[in-house]
Amino acid sequence: MIGSVLGGCAVIVTNMLGAPAFSVVSPARVCGLSAVRAFSARPDGGDCEETRVTDESVSRGPARLVVLISGSGTNLQALLDACADPGYGAEVVAVGADRDGIAGLTRAEERGIPTFVARVKDYANRNEWDLTLTDTCARHQPDLVVSAGFLKLVGPRFLAEFGGRYVNTHNALLPAFPGIHGPADALAYGVKVAGATLHFVDSGVDTGPIIAQVAVPVLDDDTEDSLTERIKTAERAQLVSCVGRMVREGWTVSGRKVTIP
Repeated sequence: MIGSVLGGCAVIVTNMLGAPAFSVVSPARVCGLSAVRAFSARPDGGDCEETRVTDESVSRGPARLVVLISGSGTNLQALLDACADPGYGAEVVAVGADRDGIAGLTRAEERGIPTFVARVKDYANRNEWDLTLTDTCARHQPDLVVSAGFLKLVGPRFLAEFGGRYVNTHNALLPAFPGIHGPADALAYGVKVAGATLHFVDSGVDTGPIIAQVAVPVLDDDTEDSLTERIKTAERAQLVSCVGRMVREGWTVSGRKVTIP
């Protein structure tokens, strides 16, 4: 069994049978969220990885969010409105985009929130873009990075820096219908229930561990536009609720299972 401390506070990590793997108290922390990652033996001889993240916002102020967008920013607006309540426990400290001249950036600028744009076409290759995006986000010291309609896949440098605290909201019930055409694909397949998924981002396309899902019925007369709009309403509510709970209460990832206390 191997354990590494990524942040500080008293934490107990348990193995698959519920027995304590170890406990640790450390003064260090990564931003404001403390994390411990452990590897413990499974009965079949393999490893079970569990990461538990806890919150220190009581002593240090609101959790810091960097939000990435590509369009009008309605999910961003929902987070901004939620963050206006001090009890929510978070603040948006920067908004980034992969294109300029979009309404989402205007929403942030009107609130006095720093913005930045990293366009893939402005870089010699995707790796250079990934490095710039990573470094720009890191300067704002986020506790969570939220992909709220961000239409670019990040690279290995970004995931190395923010893996485990980069979340994405997707307009389908994963693992069904990944990619950018979720509602259209759901309608074409003839499903009776669609919805939205909040998940951690990994190196795949919408393949990371699922944090939460919300279902939306598909009506007989639905079009892609009508279904998309109903999903957006449920998606925004889920995003606001889950991000708030995560920064206030912390979370645990064990294999692919994500729990929020």
